[in-house]
Amino acid sequence: MYKGKRVAVVVPAYNEEGFVGRTLESVPSYVDRIYAVDDGSSDGTWDEIQNTSRRLNERQAEPVATDGGRHDGARVVPIRHETNSGVGAGIKTGYYRAMEDDMDVVAVMNGDAQMDPEVLPHFLNPIVEDRADYAKGDRISRRENVGEMSSFRLFGNRLLTRLTNLSSGYWKTIDSQNGYTAVSVEMLERIPLEEVYDQYGFLNDMLTTLNLHDARVVNVPHRAVYGNEQSGIVYRKFVPSLSGLLFQNFLRRLASRATDRSYQPAVVGYVVGMVGMLLGALGAARGVTRVLRRKEESSFLRSVAGLLAGVLAFVAGAFLDKRANEHLELGFETDAPAYDDDA
Repeated sequence: MYKGKRVAVVVPAYNEEGFVGRTLESVPSYVDRIYAVDDGSSDGTWDEIQNTSRRLNERQAEPVATDGGRHDGARVVPIRHETNSGVGAGIKTGYYRAMEDDMDVVAVMNGDAQMDPEVLPHFLNPIVEDRADYAKGDRISRRENVGEMSSFRLFGNRLLTRLTNLSSGYWKTIDSQNGYTAVSVEMLERIPLEEVYDQYGFLNDMLTTLNLHDARVVNVPHRAVYGNEQSGIVYRKFVPSLSGLLFQNFLRRLASRATDRSYQPAVVGYVVGMVGMLLGALGAARGVTRVLRRKEESSFLRSVAGLLAGVLAFVAGAFLDKRANEHLELGFETDAPAYDDDA
């Protein structure tokens, strides 16, 4: 237990042989349950999970946690998907088991050994102290935390973060693709978890779903950790599918918030802006053709003016949206670790 709360950690893994065992062994002793979920791996991941789980469970001779709590039953629970269903599906499997086992808080530490277990308390504290419902890792807001992250990856993370801010309504959320998270089981029981995306867009979809259920979110800065692991993301598939998901979630959020008086000004701004930009762009395209044929310039200028008006309305909608969501955003966990540059 941790501060009187039952804590679980989900370790999703797909082809993480050589890493997942290390991840399981690194989970702090105050964690009551570890759900090691193999998502249909084709290498030795499942064998490594079974062997490590057996060893850790045998080591648990006296089931007493460091703060006086007790581990009832096997502490490490191996779970296997017969087919590869996606990282989101693996996390959701762990979430469901945590709810069945009456846990209070569930964290996620991916099976690639990239998530420092020493900072786990900084994810748990805001939740067990009832200051937040969801804690999200952040590797990019502080320069010293970026570590060996490539410039391409850093740029991609920043771009996807901005798009996710717009899609989800959490404008202060940083590092949207960071899978190091913690969530209260009470919040998991409130959301339609079965509807959350199963693939790599799970984190982005989860944020939109949480926003629609008024979840309080906090960022937890921590250092990026990289080794010899290989990313399983196929970018030619990931980027188009995630872009479509983000746009779909943006529209879903607008439709859901349209009846909420506090969000209605933002919804109006977004809708007027999108309509204005669409009509302005179409008119400008036709106007260019007319200008090239030297028939008329006034219609082109009117279309450009309409396009700019649409952009301004959309920006105003974003500003109002940010204000409407301020009560759900806690910014940064002030107790998060600060690293020395030479560390």
